[in-house]
Amino acid sequence: MLIERVRVKPSDVEAGQWPWTVPAIGDLAAQGVRLSSSIVVLVGANGSGKSTLLEAIAEGYGLDVRGGHGGRRYASAQETSPLGEALMLDRTRAGSGMTRRNAKGFYLRAETAFGMLEYMTGAGIPGYGDKPSWEVSHGESYLQAILGRFDGPGLYLLDEAEGPLSFESTLQLLYRLQDLVAEFPAQVIYATHSPMVAALPGAQILEMTDEGIAEREWTELESVALWKRFLGRPETFFDDAS
Repeated sequence: MLIERVRVKPSDVEAGQWPWTVPAIGDLAAQGVRLSSSIVVLVGANGSGKSTLLEAIAEGYGLDVRGGHGGRRYASAQETSPLGEALMLDRTRAGSGMTRRNAKGFYLRAETAFGMLEYMTGAGIPGYGDKPSWEVSHGESYLQAILGRFDGPGLYLLDEAEGPLSFESTLQLLYRLQDLVAEFPAQVIYATHSPMVAALPGAQILEMTDEGIAEREWTELESVALWKRFLGRPETFFDDAS
């Protein structure tokens, strides 16, 4: 593990202002959250604050919020988000040296992945694949970067990275994440809607809800129950459709 606790400077919290009005972010501001595994999965509905928190962790750790590999000059022109400005990361000994140019790892951000991968492959940056991203499918461009760059110490942040991947390719991604934390001083924080991702063995699952942030078991997740029902009898979900 590189980060063992995420918390917020109380003086930076502006009551009644976004993102502090998001229940899970407000809960984080009030009491922080402890990370207990080298793989942490953030789950929750749309608007629950998963991506907002992931971006703020990237800012606090030192990864470019546009995405890509760490250990390079932080070049984003974007202003630090209110949460990123307020966030404090309590690092382990292994994580204490990974700051600034030593902030190793990767940020795979759904909103900016296409442009980032297009730039990196077009510039011939090592580890992003042999083929330019415009010559392969969206999912293949993801896999090129995952298989080439998810290799070494660091913090790996993923925002719905399974989106363009098939079932088999998602398994490839999850196997790579397992190997990554087994072989290196590395930590993964993954924001997702996917029960498949949340099923990663040994992962700490943090659910972001209207009540705040709570640690869950995989079997307790509402999304797991819904998928089981859907796969068992999908026709029942359309019986009342107009």
